[in-house]
Amino acid sequence: MSHLICVGALIVLIFTVQVFFLQVVDNSWAEMAKRELKELTDYVADTVANLYFLVNSTQEQSVVLQKTLSLPSAAAGSSYVIQIMADGRSVKAYFVDKTWLSVSSWLPPGLTVDAVKNMSIESAERTVIAGCSRTTTSTYVWMTYG
Repeated sequence: MSHLICVGALIVLIFTVQVFFLQVVDNSWAEMAKRELKELTDYVADTVANLYFLVNSTQEQSVVLQKTLSLPSAAAGSSYVIQIMADGRSVKAYFVDKTWLSVSSWLPPGLTVDAVKNMSIESAERTVIAGCSRTTTSTYVWMTYG
């Protein structure tokens, strides 16, 4: 009888360990994926900030600067969306199939997003351009496909 109890306990233990192991693996993947998205948002935010500072350092009244971004086609093996938020305060990225997993990076204050040119960029093998322009009234930033 004690052999049956031990065998039953071992079977329960094996299934219990599998459940907890899968949860640990999933949490590790989510943390790694967040770090990859954070690197992407930091890269885009730094590029936009650099373009903004360059545009504002010139004496010209009308200036347009653009930079081609090197974005990967996938992050952590999944498709993602990256966008400059409409309020101009941050860059946000999230996974298409896991929208709850998102990160953002701050932008310098005072940015105005060009609502006509700005797009949500979905990961793909397409050229992505970040841009900044200054008119006599304001300085605009955007991100679009090239």
